[in-house]
Amino acid sequence: MDLLERFVTLWVVIDPIGTIPVFIAVTAAMSAGKRRATALLATAVSIGVLLFFLVFGQLLIDALGISLLSFQIAGGIVLFLFALTMIFGESKQEIDKRSTEIDNELGEDRPSPAIFPLAVPSLASPGAMLAIVMLTDNNRFEISDQAITAAVMVGVLAFAYLFMLLADPIIRVIGNSGAAIISRVMGMILASVAADAVLSALLEITRTGSL
Repeated sequence: MDLLERFVTLWVVIDPIGTIPVFIAVTAAMSAGKRRATALLATAVSIGVLLFFLVFGQLLIDALGISLLSFQIAGGIVLFLFALTMIFGESKQEIDKRSTEIDNELGEDRPSPAIFPLAVPSLASPGAMLAIVMLTDNNRFEISDQAITAAVMVGVLAFAYLFMLLADPIIRVIGNSGAAIISRVMGMILASVAADAVLSALLEITRTGSL
């Protein structure tokens, strides 16, 4: 898998642009300094969560005795369904806005907005967790390749951090509708990537005659 394909896959599932309206919604009442701190914490937590799945995701699969081709098919299907929600369902900002409204009713017991909904599930989404495991399969990728994938992931999240810092001017330019359109285009790309993962696994099963 080349560098561009890894970047596109992680960009789509992390969706830095789709996080901008979420960030604006949950930090509207904060000072500029607090907004910057929230963006930094959300990015750091997201990196930690996805690195956990990068390092231990494969071990969990092996411990459960699951075939990597089976996981690739299941992961591809889940990513495809995730892509469908991006294309046909509510946009990320609409879903997270509703979650935030529910969370606000909890008062002081609510977690930091940097943790929820910004880090999880906006940046470190279920789709991103699955994708990072698939992109660091120990049977297909060397340690050096996995390190490159980790670097690409950190790079995408760095873009997300930058976009959060520039949230106000960006949303003024593209608007909520523009962000929703971009999210749906990303969903189409992710659907293609997911379909390719499933077809590749099925072809491998057909070629070898086993899982």
